[in-house]
Amino acid sequence: MTGRGMEWDEGHPERLYVITRGRSGATERISLDLVTLIVARSRPQPAMQPEQAAILRLCQSPLAVAEVSAHLGLPMSVVTVLLADLLAEGRVEARAPVPKAELPDRALIEAVMNGLQRL
Repeated sequence: MTGRGMEWDEGHPERLYVITRGRSGATERISLDLVTLIVARSRPQPAMQPEQAAILRLCQSPLAVAEVSAHLGLPMSVVTVLLADLLAEGRVEARAPVPKAELPDRALIEAVMNGLQRL
């Protein structure tokens, strides 16, 4: 662990093994990608893993999985295991990112503009 928060030290991969309890992926089919938004549904508990408690504190407002990973200084693979546990316990909620607005058809826009010019 480095001096900056909870960042992982590449020279100590055993720490990552301990954090995930030896798991390399979610036990259930949970689809989390870099832009999935995570929102805390509960507060950290004293008996929780420090990394999971940190996720709950960070995600009081929606935060993308990639941002959670960056804030914690942990690899995405570790963060997704931690998030899968929190999701299974109902402590966080995963939301799809807001899709970009679809633009209306160009012909429709031109028809509206022509109608407005005739007024």
